[in-house]
Order: sequence, then C-alpha cells, then structure tokens
Amino acid sequence: MSTATTIPGYVVGTWDIDSVHSDIEFTLRHLGVGRSRGRFDGFSGEIVTAENPLDSSVTADIDPATINTGNGDRDAHVRNSDFLDVEKFPKAGFRSTGIRQDGSDYVIDGEFTLHGVTKPVSLAAELGGFTDNGQGGTLLGISASTTINRTDFGVGPEGGAMLGEKVKITLEIEANLRAE
Repeated sequence: MSTATTIPGYVVGTWDIDSVHSDIEFTLRHLGVGRSRGRFDGFSGEIVTAENPLDSSVTADIDPATINTGNGDRDAHVRNSDFLDVEKFPKAGFRSTGIRQDGSDYVIDGEFTLHGVTKPVSLAAELGGFTDNGQGGTLLGISASTTINRTDFGVGPEGGAMLGEKVKITLEIEANLRAE
C-alpha cells in the first residue's frame, strides 16, 4: 500500500485515545490449566495517521497501578514488588517505530516499556475504520494484540508453576480526531 486512498474513509490527523471506550486487557496461564485475565483502567495515548498509512505512529502511556483483575487482594499483590512494583515503576507504555502491511491487516512495531524495561514488540493490528462519533467529530477504531514474556521485563518469578510466562495483551481502541 503506497497511499491513503486505498483505505476506504481514511482520515489524516491526530487522534486522542478515548479511554472510556477503549480497553487494554491481558491474559496469562494460571497453574498451567486455567487463564487469569485482567485489564489496565488508566491509560492515554495518541495516534497520528499520516498521508501514507505506513508512516503513521502510535504512543500510549499506561498506569500499572490501575491493574484490575476483579480481585482486590490479587491486584494489591500484583502491584507490589513481587510483580509490577508500581511505586518504583509508576509508568508503562508503548511507542511505535514502524507500521507494515500483513495481507489486509497491519503490524505495528514498537518499543514496550514495563517494570522499567524496554523491549521491542510487534502488535498484530486490524483497522476497524473511521466513522462519525455521533457528537460532530470523527472516530477511529483499531484492534491489536501481542504476546510478551513477563520475565523478559523482570515481572514475577521465572519458571513458576503458579503463573505462565507468556502474557497476551489485547487492545480495543477508539480514538477521537483532535480538533486543530
């Protein structure tokens, strides 16, 4: 793809992630047989759609203290120094370094920072499209996912039977076109 005209309804601009209508969720194995799920409730970010979609960019900031697994005791444990250590590492985030096409979908390459460690990650992304947001503005939708190894970021014990090391991160993002 070389131009924006190949994406129906494509809109060039700067978009603010709508955290009310977006989700950052994760899943990992528990005791090798089940799955534990959670989300981060505090995040913000920006998407810049360029004339050439492959020149676009994404940044996101995540507050790891807002982890929500549906269990207050577990959340408190995950926030402490055994796992996320949110007092020492109060920020996590993603910065794209490039976008490439993969069939009809896209891959967003970038750097993910968690627990004070930055590593390259690639997000498999699907553009949901562009539409009127019902309030006189324009809305962008995108879904993306990746899998990381939590121990690569120094989170939790290595090789523990309690929690799997692979963590699937899923993003459902809606962003509003910034008025300029």
